[in-house]
Amino acid sequence: MSKDDSIEMEGVVTEVLPATTFRVKLQNGHTILAYLSGKMRVHYVKVCEGDNVRVAISPYDLNKGRIVYRNKN
Repeated sequence: MSKDDSIEMEGVVTEVLPATTFRVKLQNGHTILAYLSGKMRVHYVKVCEGDNVRVAISPYDLNKGRIVYRNKN
């Protein structure tokens, strides 16, 4: 498995935590811990509570993910 073999899901940021980590509620009702991807940090993309995001989840640990996109509202 490579980095590209991840599960992508849509969700809503419910809580902002330290060190650019977030609690995200997915569309299927599960809540995961997600961190901001490197490209989003480089381009200073701000993510706030209530934002709709796309999360890439590892198939090895379904409780953690990486925020790869913030939807425009």
